[in-house]
Amino acid sequence: MIFKKIIPAIILLLVFSARAEAIKIGLKTDAKEIKIASSVSAEIYDGLRNKLLYEIRPMKIYEFRSKGSELAVTIDRKDIGLNTNQIIIRTKKPGYLCSKRAWYRGEFIINNMGSGLTLINNVGLEDYLKGVVPSEMPSKWNSEALKAQAIAARSYAVATRSAGKHASQGFDLVDTTADQAYGGASAEKKSTSKAVDDTKGIVLVQNKKVLPTYYHASSGGQTKVWNSGSSFLQSVPSFDGDLKKNGHGVGMSQHGANNMAAQGYNAYQILGYFYKDFKFAKLSDKWDI
Repeated sequence: MIFKKIIPAIILLLVFSARAEAIKIGLKTDAKEIKIASSVSAEIYDGLRNKLLYEIRPMKIYEFRSKGSELAVTIDRKDIGLNTNQIIIRTKKPGYLCSKRAWYRGEFIINNMGSGLTLINNVGLEDYLKGVVPSEMPSKWNSEALKAQAIAARSYAVATRSAGKHASQGFDLVDTTADQAYGGASAEKKSTSKAVDDTKGIVLVQNKKVLPTYYHASSGGQTKVWNSGSSFLQSVPSFDGDLKKNGHGVGMSQHGANNMAAQGYNAYQILGYFYKDFKFAKLSDKWDI
C-alpha cells in the first residue's frame, strides 16, 4: 500500500544556473549519404567558421555526402564541395527540417567523421521531450502517467548529457531506446506536449546532481536494480503484475505508472514511489546541472 500523505513531502523545487539551451540528438551515424529537406527556406552554414554557404529552398530534397575529409551537397544535379567537414542547417523563419521520413524542430548538424556522416538534431530540451514522451508512452494514457514520463525523460536526458555518454560522437543521446525513443515533431501529440509543458524544467536530483531515471515498459510484478549501491534505485512492487516483463526492469514501470494514475496517484507520487532518496528540482530556462 502507498500512503499518499507521505510521498508529497519529498518535493522541493530548486533552481540551477545554466550554460546551455539545447541538446544534441544523434539521428544517424556512419551514413554514406544524408538527405535533408525543409518546410521553409533554410540556410547551410559552415559549422567551423559560421559562414553562410547556400540557401535551401522549401520542400526540396538535398543530398549530402563525403568528399574526401570534407562535405559535398547535390544542388540542381550538381555536386558542390563545401570545403568544410561540418555544416549547420537552420530555417530562416519558424519551420521544420526533415530527414529519416520525419520532421524535426531545431537545427541539423552534419559532420564528416571519416568513417561516415553523422546527422545531429540540435534542439531545445523541452521541444526534444515533446518528441520523446509520445514515442515512449501511449499518448492516450492517463495524464498523470504522461507527466511522470515527461519528468523521468527530462531527468534521464540531462543526466546522460552530463555523463558524456556519446561525447566522442559529437552528440548527447541517440534517438532509439538505447537512450530514449525520439520521433521529432512528427511524433508530437497534444496530450503529451501538455504533459511536457505542465512539468517544464522539473527533474529528479540527488546531492545536486540530476539522476539518470531509468524506466521500462513492465517488470512483471517487481522492479530490479543494476547497482545495489544506488540509493535512488530500489526494488519495489511494480503495479503491473498481470503483464510479462518487457524491458530491463529498472526504475519506473510505465504500465505500473499508468495503473497508479488510474487509482488516483499524481505524477509526483508515482515518481516518489518508483525512485527513492531524491528531491524534485526545477532547471532554469537556460538549463544545465
